[in-house]
Amino acid sequence: MEAAAAPGRDAPGSTASQPSGCGKHSSPERKVYMDYNATTPLEPEVIQAVTEAMWEAWGNPSSPYPAGRKAKDIIKAARESLAKMIGGKPQDIIFTSGGTESNNLVIHSVVKHFYVNQTSKGDTGVHHSPVDGAKPHFITSSVEHDSIRLPLEHLAEEQAAAVTFVPVSKASGQAEVDDILAAVRPTTRLVSIMLANNETGVVMPVPEISQRIKALNQERAAAGLPPILVHTDAAQALGKRRVDVEDLGVDFLTIVGHKFYGPRIGALYVRGLGECTLLHPMLFGGGQEQNFRPGTENTPMIAGLGKAAELVTQNWEAYEAHMRDIRDYLEERLEAEFGQKRIHLNSQFPGTERLPNTCNFSIQGPRLQGRMVLAQCRVLMASVGAACHSDHGDQPSPVLLNSGIPFSVARNALRLSVGRSTTRAEVDLIVQDLKQAVAQLEDQA
Repeated sequence: MEAAAAPGRDAPGSTASQPSGCGKHSSPERKVYMDYNATTPLEPEVIQAVTEAMWEAWGNPSSPYPAGRKAKDIIKAARESLAKMIGGKPQDIIFTSGGTESNNLVIHSVVKHFYVNQTSKGDTGVHHSPVDGAKPHFITSSVEHDSIRLPLEHLAEEQAAAVTFVPVSKASGQAEVDDILAAVRPTTRLVSIMLANNETGVVMPVPEISQRIKALNQERAAAGLPPILVHTDAAQALGKRRVDVEDLGVDFLTIVGHKFYGPRIGALYVRGLGECTLLHPMLFGGGQEQNFRPGTENTPMIAGLGKAAELVTQNWEAYEAHMRDIRDYLEERLEAEFGQKRIHLNSQFPGTERLPNTCNFSIQGPRLQGRMVLAQCRVLMASVGAACHSDHGDQPSPVLLNSGIPFSVARNALRLSVGRSTTRAEVDLIVQDLKQAVAQLEDQA
């Protein structure tokens, strides 16, 4: 899909290369990209920052000569920009290869710390190991990204950890705070709940979760139990709404650059890194990133990530307002063209906040499975759900099923996610494109 340069910015008469899976048509046509939750194009300012770093800061950041010092200064500035974007401190930011590494680093660090602490305490460590042969316990939700779900499932299979997957409410689409607290055990070490779901856009009650866990930790301390840490994967929320680690109250926060018009690297925020919150490295090497993530830094990509964060800090309110306007217009047009009874808005849960750019919907009909509709589209570039689930065939999204969407509705789902430059004219184009796709499928019946 990314063959189309700067999706959503082409002039009205322009064309983009034909991606696979959007129909077979010989003539070039205008393409409209609406899969910004999967990935985003680089902002021009980000490309410039990356390019300048390649030219001017090619040196090893650990080296004393000018090109090395330039690289070190760029990395420092980018760390400060990321910290400012999320309301944290620069020294609490660790650069990683992306969200998957950041999430895995949190999980494996908690496991490592549990067993190191257990071993160091020996038989006297009843406070940290209240049950003989205990394993660290994790709590997460049933709609998390695979980079949370799969490592936890793997640890459980290896009997290295215990995991509770808390179901989300069918009424709100959220992981309920009371359900999370009810799942806590003496051995619980981490609660990991995404800030916003990548398929429905539902915003999770992370601040309330953190507040309740903090209060619970005071009781645990009195009982001689170690604190429970809180992690949130903020991949989908950054650049679309305000994200502040002080308001969220989390100990860890995952940052993913390519979700907010930056390069494909990421970062991890760790509150009071090495002091308040311990982190154990998964890699060992030259000591970069305070020894927590060694390896010669990828200076150009870090420069781009810093610039992307700077743009978010400066413009997030305008980005949010624009995307909400376009998303709302999209939903209005869908209902107007197909009828309210035929359109099911899978991402709307009464009273629940959601991301301003995400519209997950189904067009009711026996031959209108999401993939079949997309296969007939001439203009629309979108997805049926998370990009990481693209190989699941015609199976409905587990996220939608877990959120209470009926099977017959979920299998027809399409996820459209608009971007900073998506226009109402483009919405009109893709709604007409969907109409012709649906008509074509129904004519074949």
